[in-house]
Amino acid sequence: MSDVNFMERLLDKVEIEWKALGKVTQYEQPTKYLVKSKDYDDEFDTPVLTAGKTFILGYTNETEGINKASDNPVIIFDDFTTANKWVDFDFKAKSSAMKMITSADESKVMQKYVYYWLNTLPSELIKGDHKRQWISNFSNKIIPIPCPDNPEKSLEIQTEIVRILDTFTELTTELTTELTARKKQYNYYRDQLLSFEEGEVEWKTLNYVCSSISAGGDVPKNCAKGQTLPTADFPYPIFANATEEKALYGYTDEFKIDSDAVTISARGAKVGYHTVREAKFTPIIRLIVLVSDKSKILTRYLNYVLDMTPIAGDKGGIPQLTVPTVKKITIPIPYPNDPDKSLAEQARVVSILDKFDTLTSSISEGLPREIELRQKQYEYYRDLLLSFPKPEVAA
Repeated sequence: MSDVNFMERLLDKVEIEWKALGKVTQYEQPTKYLVKSKDYDDEFDTPVLTAGKTFILGYTNETEGINKASDNPVIIFDDFTTANKWVDFDFKAKSSAMKMITSADESKVMQKYVYYWLNTLPSELIKGDHKRQWISNFSNKIIPIPCPDNPEKSLEIQTEIVRILDTFTELTTELTTELTARKKQYNYYRDQLLSFEEGEVEWKTLNYVCSSISAGGDVPKNCAKGQTLPTADFPYPIFANATEEKALYGYTDEFKIDSDAVTISARGAKVGYHTVREAKFTPIIRLIVLVSDKSKILTRYLNYVLDMTPIAGDKGGIPQLTVPTVKKITIPIPYPNDPDKSLAEQARVVSILDKFDTLTSSISEGLPREIELRQKQYEYYRDLLLSFPKPEVAA
């Protein structure tokens, strides 16, 4: 059955009425649910929420002023960013810059139907706009309500739409839970593999195991900034101080690093972020490059062992790392007095951790790719199920 035929069968030519969102929902400020303490700990019971991307900021041991969303779920809506989340567990709130949205009458409009529809709306935020969005903007949005004169039929249609979208959401949640479990498993095996018996390992400074440790320089004069793919004229990547999604600055016609290396972000919120870069690239400012001494350490082993090594910026002001600081960091080297045995053990560790890394981190393989595909599938059906012919004038 085609998607179009499915929608025709679901709606069965019923009338659609568009109503202002403020007419079918009600909101509450989270004032009485605001957390007082900033002493968060994963051992505590009650999550502290924000409607933004972070969602769960931490857990508090406060027992008063808890929203019992396990009994009455709510939609939390960030008044400034318009981000929103469905919450069906007890919580406290971090900020008053949030609305808690519920259906004005569940016998006519399902709250979760409202939630799914909210997420079909495109962002209309203007840079620098800092007004509260619910009252000034979103309460005036018009939402489609199928056959409003027949509440029973209307709820039947809404329930079916919610059921389908819940199914896709649950599939994605299951995969995400699996990914979290695999990451914990990976961390466990990584720590086990990199925990050596006394006498089998020595802690060596990075200065000892690296042939060079250097800071990135200025942006090359000949470069294509923002370019995402190499060309014949500009074949060599330029990497900046950032996490993976923003690290590629562009491409240039020369390279400064001619071998595989580990780069470490040296300034700002992502200080300490590190990864392996393939040979022939150019690092720019606020990036530190570690080129391993191949007779002592494998590049990928170096990167893995840094995963469990505290890397903190200098205290005071903006966090930052310096080359002298990095040179003093110590890491475990197995069988340092037997180079062949040491490199063989490092290769064994790398081989095992590479398999876990592919499963948990690859964007084109493993669980992350499956989660991405499920999310796209969910968004496709959400938009299909909630796309109704829109009238020129709201009801």
